[in-house]
Amino acid sequence: MNFIEELTWRGMIHTVMPGTEEQLQKEMTTAYLGIDPTADSLHIGHLVGVMMLKHFQRAGHKPIALVGGATGMIGDPSMKSQERKLLDEETLRHNQEAIKKQLSKFLDFDSDAPNAAELVNNYDWMKNFSFLDFIRDVGKHITVNYMMAKDSVKKRLSGESQQGMSFTEFSYQLVQGYDFLTLYKEKNCRLQLGGSDQWGNITTGTELIRRTEGGEAYALTCPLITKADGGKFGKTESGNVWLDPRYTTPYKFYQFWLNVSDADAEKYIKIFTALSREEIEELVAEQAKDPGLRPLQKRLAKEITIMVHSEADYDAAVEASQILFSNKASETLRRIDEDTLLAVFEGVPQFEVAKADVEAGVKLVDLLTEKAAVFPSKGELRKLAQQGGLSINKEKIADVNASADAGMLLNDKYILVQKGKKNYFLLLVK
Repeated sequence: MNFIEELTWRGMIHTVMPGTEEQLQKEMTTAYLGIDPTADSLHIGHLVGVMMLKHFQRAGHKPIALVGGATGMIGDPSMKSQERKLLDEETLRHNQEAIKKQLSKFLDFDSDAPNAAELVNNYDWMKNFSFLDFIRDVGKHITVNYMMAKDSVKKRLSGESQQGMSFTEFSYQLVQGYDFLTLYKEKNCRLQLGGSDQWGNITTGTELIRRTEGGEAYALTCPLITKADGGKFGKTESGNVWLDPRYTTPYKFYQFWLNVSDADAEKYIKIFTALSREEIEELVAEQAKDPGLRPLQKRLAKEITIMVHSEADYDAAVEASQILFSNKASETLRRIDEDTLLAVFEGVPQFEVAKADVEAGVKLVDLLTEKAAVFPSKGELRKLAQQGGLSINKEKIADVNASADAGMLLNDKYILVQKGKKNYFLLLVK
């Protein structure tokens, strides 16, 4: 597999330094990509870079994921208007382990293949490097004029931010450049991958290698991913879409991809899956024939949910997605966990009711009017039940004088009430 050709048809190349393709065709090459360890989970904004590493390994080359422990303590000025919080070493190590676990789903770290992936942390070679040694051994090779010419620096100094730029952040490109130099010397790393906003930092590294070692090193960046409507990719109303199920449930993760627009689905399926060109072209043709079936979104959501989570999580997410539209979902409701239940019914009105009332066998007619104001009157409740429009936990209720009982509780504390086709209410039983 030709790495550059593969990334080109997938729409994953922004800029390539001359000579890069020749280097990759000549021999197995080592490349690295930096990952910010400011959280103990990656989010989907990181996935473009991770997929670049995945394709790089698929093409027979050796990927290195660099966790930026040292650079994470400083904060990269690129495309940001404020300095970020600094981390302590214990937090960094915890984050590094969590990130490696997630990366292992995409990259082969454990085999004895010559191109097995590696994880490194730049804190390991920066922590004992004194400031005086750094400015003497590294700083003297790069001029201030060269550093000032970088777009990321110029933007921060041009007044877009009221806060200007600290020396800490100004020195960031030197620290990142030194990472490249270190990996070049210690692991024969010849290529750095990154987002297009990293071009300035990456080329500082290639320049440092040229000036100190007389060596050739290369750079390749991917475009920053956007949505077709111009909105920011990966951000939802509730924030980032995380890979860790503690922060974004597999159901919500699946739903994010399922709900992207047709134009975005066609773009994202190339970037975020390893499906072949032929498979993707078939899916695009299917979508054009009948957009209502949404084969692109369904396959995209399937591939990426299985890759990040598991097939079981994908199956559960699909099943949970059908709860709203199926009248036979009572079994599914009893199987799904609390986080998924709350994610499916996010935004649904909730009422608190006393557990003692449910255990005492309160009549449903009283439960849904007096204990929880789901219905304004008992008459309206009876009328809807007679018409077949009342369900508890997706099971139709005809006898409103029947007693509630603890067996109705989902996850030991919820009762789902459905009024008509689309109106849902959650009773929180405490």
